Amino acid sequence: MKATVCELKNSEDTLAEEWEKLVVHVRSEKSELVVLPEMPFAPWVAHTRNVDAEVWTASVEMHERWISRFSVLLPATVAGSRPVVRNGRRLNEAFLWDEKEGYRAVHHKYYLPDDEGWWEASWYERGAKEFTTMETDRARIGFLLCTELWFNEHARGYGRQGTELLVCPRATGSFSTDKWLAGGRTAAVVSGAWCLSSNFSPTVSDGMKWGGSGWIIEPEDGRVLGVTSRERPFLTLDIDPAAARAAKKTYPRYVVE
Repeated sequence: MKATVCELKNSEDTLAEEWEKLVVHVRSEKSELVVLPEMPFAPWVAHTRNVDAEVWTASVEMHERWISRFSVLLPATVAGSRPVVRNGRRLNEAFLWDEKEGYRAVHHKYYLPDDEGWWEASWYERGAKEFTTMETDRARIGFLLCTELWFNEHARGYGRQGTELLVCPRATGSFSTDKWLAGGRTAAVVSGAWCLSSNFSPTVSDGMKWGGSGWIIEPEDGRVLGVTSRERPFLTLDIDPAAARAAKKTYPRYVVE
């Protein structure tokens, strides 16, 4: 299957233009899966500790509007995350969208930082500690939303569930790019799954210096097959879910606890 990762600027001013470029790329490459950054369709709310209900509501509404445009990416499945309110609770919701099933909530972010620029635990609540896979017509997918990438027990758990694609939408800074790539490689090896991630491109918005570097990592040895850049913000490669199934039979995946 053809999978696309990307980096998008965290800016309302340029989003429409960048979206059109992504659409052109996806159509040209005949992508079957598109991975978006973490909460990509509104300014990053957690850059400040000053929680504002109106800002949260505006972000929710902006994401709703952009999700309604996903049909232009067909026949691709779209994977990402967005702010939501569920039963009165603010959450960061991982989702899949495709032509057959429409929008499906998959997972709510559990591990939340509360640090300068990433005041996430202040802005929204933890979801349930549930890390379960979702079947699509093309592959079995599991989500690790940004910080969750550092909790390898869940990557390994996804491997035991037969996950073929580990999808990691991110909102990470320029000061830690190498560290995040190392985390992605480790998650791929531990799970025996392809690891795919998208992020905000290397620009400054609201004082946040984003790191870019969306990636595609293969499942057996954790080799990085491609990384996005300012010059190449979209990356599409052929990936084979069968390679993940084969990787799970090799070291270290076969070693049981």
